[in-house]
Amino acid sequence: LLVTRNPVKVMATLMVDYSCAMKLAAPVAVLSAMKEAAEQGILVKGGKFLEEAAKADTVVFDKTGTLTAATPRLSRILPLAGRSQEEVLKLAACLEEHFAHPIANAIVAAANERGIAHPEDHAKVEYIVAHGIATHLAGARLLIGSAHFIFDDEQVERPADLADIQAQAIAGGESLLYLAEEKSLIGIFAINDPVRPDAADILQALRRTGVRTCTMITGDDEGAARTVAKAAGLDEYISRALPEDKVAYINKCREQGRTVIMIGDGINDAPALAAANTGIAMGDCSDITGETADIVLPAGDGLQSLTKTRLLGKRLMRRIDENNAGIIAINSALIVAGLFGLVPPSLAALLHNGSTVLFSVRAAQKYL
Repeated sequence: LLVTRNPVKVMATLMVDYSCAMKLAAPVAVLSAMKEAAEQGILVKGGKFLEEAAKADTVVFDKTGTLTAATPRLSRILPLAGRSQEEVLKLAACLEEHFAHPIANAIVAAANERGIAHPEDHAKVEYIVAHGIATHLAGARLLIGSAHFIFDDEQVERPADLADIQAQAIAGGESLLYLAEEKSLIGIFAINDPVRPDAADILQALRRTGVRTCTMITGDDEGAARTVAKAAGLDEYISRALPEDKVAYINKCREQGRTVIMIGDGINDAPALAAANTGIAMGDCSDITGETADIVLPAGDGLQSLTKTRLLGKRLMRRIDENNAGIIAINSALIVAGLFGLVPPSLAALLHNGSTVLFSVRAAQKYL
């Protein structure tokens, strides 16, 4: 008013601002993206997680059930201490039948295929996350789990040829599961878990969207981890990792200024999902993992929905940026036009509100 001395020009100018369109179009865009994700079977628990997924430059994968198809098969049984294959498989299935982990399913499936009954004659089963299972049977303590659990935590005696067995498993890309009674190792199970056929393509698609580092962290043995890492085309991998190792790696990445997506499906992945910028759970995940994750993918879709989620986030942020740029350009032009008296207040209001509606309609359009 001090400059123009014209109330009409002042009214035309004050009819226009930036906030109306920005405050309306951006939330509409986010809600539209979340709705589209839901239509694809992807549960997104907040718009900020799509934003973080779009900005991510590092993706950390679990192995079993994530990069692999979660259908591991028992490939070999090595009975020890004078036990038979049937005996050690029966004991292992008796313990593993209580848990839904893919490795446990492989043991139980192998026993069922061979017609080996495994009644519950044992005491209460204790599940040690990312380590193994412990119980008592006929007065003896039974243990089944990883090498770290059996040999380091429980101090089970190592057989003389253990190094050769482990080297053979590494060469064959197998994971080893160990069964012990008291302090004696009585059986070793070699497990094969093939990588998902589309894993390498998914990783390449993620890299095309700007992801720089793809890492796998798994509790499995070196051989299985290396085989999957090579087949999937990972940048790096960490084997024989505990849940706290996954969290430590993610925290290290974030301290370096990286934005991290963590994707997994097991209970032992839950702490890492919580530590990442965006935690993504596979569709067939455990209940705890699904509750902890920021985004849950649909069951049966493998990793395909991970790429969809990433693209959805990228396109959402691009549309918000494009809308904001358009909002600033149009409303700046209207403000200048109002100052110079080129548009009356009524027309300025009409153009301003009309552009707000148009930007909101554009924000609600499909992304995929």
